[in-house]
Amino acid sequence: MFAWIYQNLATIIISLIIVAIVAAIIISTVRNRKKGKSSCGCGCSNCPMSSACHRNKEK
Repeated sequence: MFAWIYQNLATIIISLIIVAIVAAIIISTVRNRKKGKSSCGCGCSNCPMSSACHRNKEK
């Protein structure tokens, strides 16, 4: 078991780094959506597609 881990240590480390990067991206995206930020970063008032991604809410 330890021999297999030792032989594949580089692959395991690289895989863990990639998983950590993907998790950080997903967490950042979820936090931005909860704050109401758009995915393109330009804000809804300046976005040409704001009417398509945000439906008009009835007041």
